[in-house]
Amino acid sequence: MTTYYANGSPTTALTDDDLRAAMRAVFDQLGKKRKVLAVPPDFTRFNSRSGILTRITSDYYGAALTDVLPALGTHVPMPDWQIAKMYAGVPKEIFRVHDWRNDVETIGTLPSDFVSKATGGIWDKPWPAQLNRLASRGCHDLILSIGQVVPHEVAGMANHTKNLFIGIGGAAGINESHFIGAAYGMERMMGRADTPVRRLLNEALARFCGHLPIVFVLTVVGSDGAGGLATRGLFIGDGTECFELAAKLSLEVNFKLLDEEPKKVVVYLDPEEFHTTWLGNKSVYRTRMAIADRGELVVLAPGLKGFGEDPEIDRLIRAYGYRTTPEVMAAVRDHADLRNNLSAAAHLIHGSSEGRFTVTYCPGHLSKAEIEGVGYRYADLQETIRRYDPTRLVDGWNQVDGERIFFISNPALGLWSYRGRFKDA
Repeated sequence: MTTYYANGSPTTALTDDDLRAAMRAVFDQLGKKRKVLAVPPDFTRFNSRSGILTRITSDYYGAALTDVLPALGTHVPMPDWQIAKMYAGVPKEIFRVHDWRNDVETIGTLPSDFVSKATGGIWDKPWPAQLNRLASRGCHDLILSIGQVVPHEVAGMANHTKNLFIGIGGAAGINESHFIGAAYGMERMMGRADTPVRRLLNEALARFCGHLPIVFVLTVVGSDGAGGLATRGLFIGDGTECFELAAKLSLEVNFKLLDEEPKKVVVYLDPEEFHTTWLGNKSVYRTRMAIADRGELVVLAPGLKGFGEDPEIDRLIRAYGYRTTPEVMAAVRDHADLRNNLSAAAHLIHGSSEGRFTVTYCPGHLSKAEIEGVGYRYADLQETIRRYDPTRLVDGWNQVDGERIFFISNPALGLWSYRGRFKDA
């Protein structure tokens, strides 16, 4: 396994020209290709730098870049305006839509004894490694998996093999991996490169993908200290070393350890990016290791229109709500519809405060009854924004009319924890 490029540090700031030079050098090393597939993220990872990296790929390979398959996972397809904004310059006609329920095949199955050992006994059934058929049977001579490494609620750290087996994976693999992560516990997992789910994903790569020409292109993105973003690292390789290097840097760049537990955290969700709690609950699970007992999370969500990205998952969220882990586990046991959609059950756990603090949602398009129906508190968006104006708050600690709050302008970019709650710190 080869790492073709590795450059990054907490103070590195890679420009677009730096990214272009690095990518072209790697492509030169890989040699001429006749048919290339790019697997970048969707619009929910707009700040990942994947847009420019995919444009660089398109500029280099031209017509040989035959397919771009955004790693939707369970998300809805990207509308034209999102493709145009995120992937400007890449021909729209080569974009494909991943259907996680119908477009996949199982390329191999990890045996139950390996799964049980990898998960510490949480899951003792065979686990199916699934991929979109375009990746597994498309006869490409280069598959570029592109994206950002950042703390993640399912795998501990996002991207790399997760971009494949979950991003363009199928219902069974996604459902079971999500449930394994939720059962293991986010506090034990987020911000860590070695987790039960990651062990399954990496083993599937090693066992079943030797015939596929996969190269990973991984970024680490952080704050530039002036209200913007900086590309802190770029790592390219066909094995796990590139991911391990990126994950180590991401922990330094994206993980914020606080010496004080905030009693109130206010999170803003960009209306272009966050339309559902399925995505917007990054505000919950990226902050819940920081918030004090009996504290409050206030979520300013002007674009919020629903709960699930998928109609059936939306229905399940409305039916069962964001309850405590024991309550969700009981619902899984007692109700077949939730038991057959374990990724939804996992999401309900991810979005729970476990009764330790309150979650107050301020939605742009959902009613008080809808918000309270899934177990959250409701507050009027405009009234709350008048008090906590996101255009005036700075990331971190703020004083608002004598009240000390912690503000986060984009929960997708990091993970926050009180130092005393993160045991490995």
